[in-house]
Amino acid sequence: MSFQKTPPPNYDLTTHLAAMTRLARRLTRNRDLADDLAQDAALRIWARLARGAEIDDLRAYSMTTLRNLARSKARSVRDDVEFSDDMAAVGPDALRQLAFRDTCAAINRLPADQARLLTLVLAGQASPTDLANTTGCPVGTVMSRLARARATLRRDMDLDADMSVTDLY
Repeated sequence: MSFQKTPPPNYDLTTHLAAMTRLARRLTRNRDLADDLAQDAALRIWARLARGAEIDDLRAYSMTTLRNLARSKARSVRDDVEFSDDMAAVGPDALRQLAFRDTCAAINRLPADQARLLTLVLAGQASPTDLANTTGCPVGTVMSRLARARATLRRDMDLDADMSVTDLY
């Protein structure tokens, strides 16, 4: 491949190669594929610059080119995959992960004092006395806030009064 002219000196793509490679590694989770992806993106950008294109923000343009190339390659790989009946359509932990995400979102919607207590309980601090010592609240206050928080969570997540959050999955 030959080009008529070389890119202007203010378009130094080599200063962005390390960042492009890091992004490629996050996108592919494979060192060899990431290196190839970053090089392919760099070649495309260099060819565009050699054809006389003007790019305002070379770093942003290079990251966008890399992401688009990664999507394009991912689509082409998926098109070649033949699915069989024994392939799982949903990962085995997908429902549990969705339930966890919904529970975390519901906890974040609680008043701050109730959310903090539930977060401490999730971290393993289950003793009302320990919770009272950590928060500086009386034990009775801790217990009532926890009861209100749990009731709000059940209502928010459409659970019966006697159901546990583990019944979501």
